[in-house]
Amino acid sequence: MPPSSPSDSSLTGQVLIAMPALDDPEFSHSVVYLCAHGEEGAMGLIINKPLPSPSFAQIIRQLNITEGDPARVINLCKGGPVESARGFVLHSTDWTGDDSLKVNDSVALTASLDVLKAIANGGGPAQGMLALGYANWGPGQLDREMKENSWLTTDADPDLLFGDNHDGKWLHALSKLNVRPWQLSSLSGSA
Repeated sequence: MPPSSPSDSSLTGQVLIAMPALDDPEFSHSVVYLCAHGEEGAMGLIINKPLPSPSFAQIIRQLNITEGDPARVINLCKGGPVESARGFVLHSTDWTGDDSLKVNDSVALTASLDVLKAIANGGGPAQGMLALGYANWGPGQLDREMKENSWLTTDADPDLLFGDNHDGKWLHALSKLNVRPWQLSSLSGSA
């Protein structure tokens, strides 16, 4: 799904922060980078749930990209509950391939082996993370969840997207809004 234009209230390129009351085990305390959001729905990657196995090196070997250890490694996360065997590399735009989707000026998404080959050989994008699976919302679904107070949004930054402190990303995202978890309520009201 192509990203929506910035002029149409799209959340493409934003980070979703799960509210504390969101008790879905897949999304509890999740930070999700939205790669696309529009009338057709939304697609994103959970960026704060690392996968202990397989390792990046094991994936590279399983895909026959290299027999030995890769020259570089990147973080590996559970990107979401949909197609958990499918890999997506979220990365900086200093490297893009023919199949890369440019989310915005600084972030791209590539699902081809080209980016993994480049990283394994010591090149590729300066920053990146590999997500297995993705999160998907149907038309209007994410907008309803936003109105139901399930998510907050904030701007993405390189530390949120590519940093190693996965346990701290949820708090880091909240701090960008000057919000502490105890300040959040699962109830929303209207005047």
